Amino acid sequence: MMIRNTNLRSLIPTVRSLTLNASPIRHAERERLGLAIGDKQRSDDGKSAPLSDEGDRPTMGTPGMDWISLGLVDVDQVPEYELTVEDGKRLAKEYSRVLMRRHRARQKAETQFLRLNEEAVAAIPEGKLREAAMEPDFTPFSARPIAALTPPIEGYQERFREGASRSVGKVKMR
Repeated sequence: MMIRNTNLRSLIPTVRSLTLNASPIRHAERERLGLAIGDKQRSDDGKSAPLSDEGDRPTMGTPGMDWISLGLVDVDQVPEYELTVEDGKRLAKEYSRVLMRRHRARQKAETQFLRLNEEAVAAIPEGKLREAAMEPDFTPFSARPIAALTPPIEGYQERFREGASRSVGKVKMR
């Protein structure tokens, strides 16, 4: 038991030095992603440059299909924002918080649904009905037609089935 403790004591400083010292590859990757830490970040804090170029036309959606190209919004009506790196990081954190709130709300709703479902099954009197309610239902959903913007082509399904039946007869037998 004493040997283990001495080995463990000598191992702790080594583990600390390995975990606390950043590897050059990891440091370079974090710097590339804009997550620089330490002296470089402190020196860069005073030099926050705007992220957007002055000559760029703002896009509001998919390029080519954006709101300005389609004429839905006038370029003069779009407000110009000067975002710094810090502003971008702050907005990213806030967006992450919003997404986590949504995720937690969805998890809470699913958990509540499962709890209420179990309570409802437990409220059913003992017997065949309760046993049937406890079995999971794995039957597939009914095949419903897909919503479309155009009406179906007359006779298309019949022609498709005929072509499929003709091609089945032409399969080579080895």
